[in-house]
Amino acid sequence: MAGSGEPLRIVLVDDHEMVIEGLKAMLAAFEDRVKVVGQAVGAERAVDVVDELDPDIVLCDVRMQGSSGLDLCLELRERNPKRKVVMLSVYDDEEYLFQALRVGASGYLLKSISSDELVRQLEFAHRGEIAIDPGMAARAVDTAARIQRDEFWPGARQGLTQRESEILSYLVNGLSNRAIAAKLVIGDETVKTHLRSIYRKLGVSDRAGAVATALREGIYK
Repeated sequence: MAGSGEPLRIVLVDDHEMVIEGLKAMLAAFEDRVKVVGQAVGAERAVDVVDELDPDIVLCDVRMQGSSGLDLCLELRERNPKRKVVMLSVYDDEEYLFQALRVGASGYLLKSISSDELVRQLEFAHRGEIAIDPGMAARAVDTAARIQRDEFWPGARQGLTQRESEILSYLVNGLSNRAIAAKLVIGDETVKTHLRSIYRKLGVSDRAGAVATALREGIYK
């Protein structure tokens, strides 16, 4: 672990090696402040790499092919509650930001961030602060305030999108996947994709659990 005056030890996780190499090039000019000590292409390899190297911060893509940076963050934090994970994304979306914070991430930054700002935000995270992309910070505060005032759709507090909230309401009313698809004029597979996201956000494994949670939490009555 980095001590006083030592550079932060960083592990990079992304499903594209080219992105990892680009990040390494961005950070190369700041070797006195940050040092890339390891990398992993994809979430599966990342757990072993992080366990072996014990970095100060894991900088991880929020969405990867066949896996989720959010799920990886949750697993890394379960294995070591003190682990600091900063999510990196192309998605300028408060929904992803709030999801990241819910799974214990130490920050949410955009891939368009400048190299010096990236280093500065990583140092914030290492000090125990929440590193949020400057362009998103004000909007995120406003969104959080609106959620607290119940100005958003049912399920917004749990991180559901409007479409996911709509689908959850149909689940509560007993509609099948095919019936939901017909009502929304979308494909069955699209419905299944939304359902997987709903289950993950609500912390359940099936539609019965989603309905029970929706009723228990007062999302729908």
